[in-house]
Amino acid sequence: MPQVASALQSLPSAVSASLRQLGADLATARKRRKQPLRDWAARLDVSVPTLMRMEKGDPAVSMGVYATALWVLGRHEALATTAAPRDDVAALENDISAAAQRHRRRKDADG
Repeated sequence: MPQVASALQSLPSAVSASLRQLGADLATARKRRKQPLRDWAARLDVSVPTLMRMEKGDPAVSMGVYATALWVLGRHEALATTAAPRDDVAALENDISAAAQRHRRRKDADG
């Protein structure tokens, strides 16, 4: 049996839930299009068992397989914007805090 990466064993529960939801949504999309597992597996260039694992949200399935499934659905753009810097609230808060500190230092220096 292959070794499982420790990162996969310690996934946050929210991440596991998100992957399960993504897998279920991909399965729903395939079924709504009335495409059998075998046909979709061929389009993704994976085995049927791998496709089934992806549809269950298995984190060991490569990100490339999930990304290709999104591409098949015409939704790959959503993946490209998932971690867009403009949506990084924590980084924005850090930028605002740093700007406020600079402003306070200038104000204190000016006296």
